[in-house]
Parts: sequence; structure tokens; C-alpha cells
Amino acid sequence: MDKNLLGYKGVKPVFLIVGFLTLVQSLSIILLAKSLAGVVSALFAGEPLKEQGAETLLFLLAFLVRHACAMLMSRVSYSFAEATGSSMRKQMMDKLFQLGPRLAGNRGTGTLVTMVLEGVTKFRTYLELIIPRMVGMGITPWLLLVYVYTLDTASGVILTLTMPIIVVFMILIGVTARKQMDRQLKSYRTLSNHFVDSLRGLETLKFLGRSRSHADSIAKVSDSYRSATMRTLRVAFLSSFAMDFFTMLSVASVAVSLGLRLVNEQMTLVTGLTILILAPEYFLPVRLVGADFHATLDGKEAGEAMKDIIDRNTVEARLLDTGEAAAPAVPAGHNAVFSWSPGSTLELRGIGVQYEAEGIPSLEEVNLAFHGNAKIGIIGESGAGKSTLIDILGGFLHPSSGELALNGKRLSALTAEAWRKQTSYIPQRPYIFSGTLADNVRFYHPEAMEEEVAAVVSASGLSQLVESLPGGLNEPIGSGGRSLSGGQEQRVALARSLLSSRPVMLLDEPTAHLDIETEYELKETMLPLFEGKLVFLATHRLHWMIDMDLIVVMKQGRVAEAGTHHELLARKGAYYELVEAQGEGVR
Repeated sequence: MDKNLLGYKGVKPVFLIVGFLTLVQSLSIILLAKSLAGVVSALFAGEPLKEQGAETLLFLLAFLVRHACAMLMSRVSYSFAEATGSSMRKQMMDKLFQLGPRLAGNRGTGTLVTMVLEGVTKFRTYLELIIPRMVGMGITPWLLLVYVYTLDTASGVILTLTMPIIVVFMILIGVTARKQMDRQLKSYRTLSNHFVDSLRGLETLKFLGRSRSHADSIAKVSDSYRSATMRTLRVAFLSSFAMDFFTMLSVASVAVSLGLRLVNEQMTLVTGLTILILAPEYFLPVRLVGADFHATLDGKEAGEAMKDIIDRNTVEARLLDTGEAAAPAVPAGHNAVFSWSPGSTLELRGIGVQYEAEGIPSLEEVNLAFHGNAKIGIIGESGAGKSTLIDILGGFLHPSSGELALNGKRLSALTAEAWRKQTSYIPQRPYIFSGTLADNVRFYHPEAMEEEVAAVVSASGLSQLVESLPGGLNEPIGSGGRSLSGGQEQRVALARSLLSSRPVMLLDEPTAHLDIETEYELKETMLPLFEGKLVFLATHRLHWMIDMDLIVVMKQGRVAEAGTHHELLARKGAYYELVEAQGEGVR
């Protein structure tokens, strides 16, 4: 059972309802066995069938109650699974937006898409099956065993001794199956990421003449997944056979014991038949758990993976004005704190980020101050901490140490939803969704009118592209539609930001994968659009720095120096060394 199962909202009432229904069902099984054995033994003794009407009706009543309870348990579990699955998907999507693009880069787009779509479906199946199975295994066998002991101690002892053997065997199979499932899940994630990457890069592969050779790579990854799946299925089929074999062997042991005593007239027929009917029911819950184990294991894994992401960095932004270490989270009424205007201020005081206790800090003792609307350039070598600083400023990451001050209010982080609504983010490779050009531009502002979309498309330098498209703004782009160049994708991302009218823009290496001609062309379009906003531009291309109001030079997670282009050149420090090393002519 998943260790997080009891932590899901509304699960305890579900367990209580299912537990009560299981108890009623167990009692109905006892009544069913007793009445059926009474009818059969009476007929065997030569009594007329018409005198068995009461016992027959009792059997039918117990039969109906048993299956009615099973149906109600299924409905209760299904409703809970549907509600919890939908909630998990919503929490997952909200968390993915909160954690930002770094998680997608680390986990892989294919893995996250598969988890949100298929993972939630498998998780729902797991919840729907595991609750009645676990409750049934915890109630039904013990109740039936107690009843069997009241009828015949020897049969009760046989049932008591055989159950642990089956349970131990289930544990051994479970350990083996888990290892196989882990391999299968790893292969599936690799296949998902490989498929998405191949789909997005298919045009490039074809252009470079590598599409045919790439087919071998796809075949290799697919075959690896097929092999992992077949190994898992072999374990599943073997365990099902072994489970049925040991269960039948245990029931047969009880039957042999009963038969010998019936022959020797040491037991009545009605008692023997009752125990013989109850013996398979005694093992049935364990068999069902074993049978559903493989069907639910991938759902359990998916649930744990989603829970891991949902619980990650759940620390909210907290007001620190009280001076208390555990000040209250920022309430909704403080949204004005996060509004950015020309008179706003933002300070970073001793900000540090360390992912591992013994690891090297990604950021350390960062102290910076920003005022009003300005263009801030963040530069440094790869691994200097530029992207981590952007994640802090965008609210994607909670600092490990230090504090921030926004509009005079001390905060532990910028992770509040109100701050994210002030920011727009343009990554190195913007994601183009499968939809129209207009829908892609409306990403931050879905309700925008077509006139507004056309205005920002023109301002972003996409007018020529729109004119070349047969459908104009309504032309499908992305997967299954018109493909765009890297520069055009960046312009779409820029149009998204402009349409949202958000006052803070964050750009993380937006031109790193573009050729220099396209970059300079895009630069001419972007710089005028930065006016009237607070812009953070992290890049390693130094020619942007001439147009920045403030340059922050990062080195090994620290701020090496900060100032304007001319100030930093005059100091002949870290910035001067970068200029000399790159030689981009930014004098």
C-alpha cells in the first residue's frame, strides 16, 4: 500500500464506508455458506425440496447482499479515485507552473506529459482497486477464520498455517515484480522523452539527412521498453499461476481432512460443506490483492512520483517584518506588495541556494538592489548562477538562505502567486503549442481580442510571417502545423509577454541557440519593447550589455561586480576579462 494513501483528502471516510460494507459482505458470505450447506445436506438426507424454501430464500438474500455490497464498494472507491485523480492532476499542473522550466528540463517533457496524462489514469485505477482489496484482506479472512474455528478446530488450524505461506510468497513475488516494474518504468520514461524530442527535432534530422539513421535509435529504445514489459508480464503470469496453485493446495488440504472425518462419521455433512464453501472465500481477498498487484503497481509508482513533485518546495513566501523565524504566509490582502510600478524597489539580501547539504552552493551571499523600470543584464560563464538567479527573481525557486525586500516588505521568497502574475518569462527555447498562432500568443492572456493579438504580433516583428501564412493569425503552428524558425519562436514568446502587459520580464539565454544575424535582428525588435518594464536578461552574449542600465556579473554563484557598461570597463575586473576573452567588440 502507498505510504501516502492515508494522506489524501477524504480517504478516511471512504475507508470507514468500505470497511462497514466489507463487514456486512463477510457476514453475508457466512450466511450464504451456512444456508447453502443446510439445503444441500437436507436434500442429501432425503428431505423434500419444498421444505427448504426458507433456507433457499436465505441463501438468495445473502447472495444479493454480498454482490450489492461489492457494487457499492466499487462505486465509493471509483468516486473517490475520480475526485482524487482530478485533484492530483490540477495540483500537478499548478506545481509545474510554480517550479518553472527547470523541472521540465531535468525530468524531461515526455516524462511530465506522460505523468500528467497516463500517470493520473493509472493512479485512479490504483486507488479504485487498492482500497477495497486492502480492507477486504484486513477483515474478511479473519472473520471467516473465527467462524471456522467455532465449527471445527482442525480446519481452522490448517487455514491458519497455510495463509502465512501464501503471504510470504506474495512478498517475495512483490519484491521481484517491483524491480521489473522499476526497469519498465525507466524504459517507458526514456521512450517518452525520446519520442517527444524526436518529434520536435524531426525537421532538423530530415534537413541534416539523419532521419533514416535516427530510426535505429528509436528502434533500440522501443525494443528496450518491449523487453522490460515482457519481463514484467512473465513475472505477473508466473505469480498468478503460483498464487492459484498454492491456494488450491491449501483448499485441497482442508477438503481431504474434512473428507476423512466425514467418512469416519466424526463430522456432520452440514458442518463439512460449510467449511468447504468458506475455505476458498478465506483465500479470495489475498488472491485478489495478488492478482491486482501488477495492475496497480505502475499506478502506485505514478502516484508517488506526482506526490514527490507536488510536495517539492512547498514553502510559501512569508512576510518577515515581525522578525519571527516562522512568520505567517503572505495573505491575499497583501497582493499590493507585489505590484511593480516605476517607484517600486526590490532588494536581495544574502540570498543563497544550495540543493544538497554537502554540495556546492548554486548561489551564495547575493546582495543586489533594483529600482523602478530598468534593463538588468546578468552575465557570467556557464554554471556561474545566472539561471538560478533568474529562477529566484521569477518565483520559481525558494532561497535556501537570505531574504528579499519588495516595496519595503521583507519576504522569504517571491514564490507568491501575486508576484508571478506580475512577471512574464521567455526561456531559451519557448514552447510552441499545437494550435493557431493567435492561441499561442494568448498564452498569458487567453481572453485577449484579435485586435490586441494583431497589435502585439506587429510590435514583435511577426507581420511578415503572418502575411505569408494562408490562415494569417489563425494558421495552425507547432506540432501538426506550420513550423517556425528559432527567431520566429522567440518573437512569439515576446508577443506573449507584450500581450500580458506584465511589468516584469525575465529572459533566460533567449538567443543562445540563434545565429548571430538572427540575434541582431531580434535585438532591434526587442530593445524598444523593454521600455517601461523591469527586465532581467541572463545571457552570455556581451553585445547586449551596452544597452543595459545595470550589469550583474556572476562568478561561481557570487556577484563578482555590478554597474553600468562603462563603469565595469573602467574597473578592469571580471566584466573586463569577459569582454577581452570574448572579443565581441563591445567597447
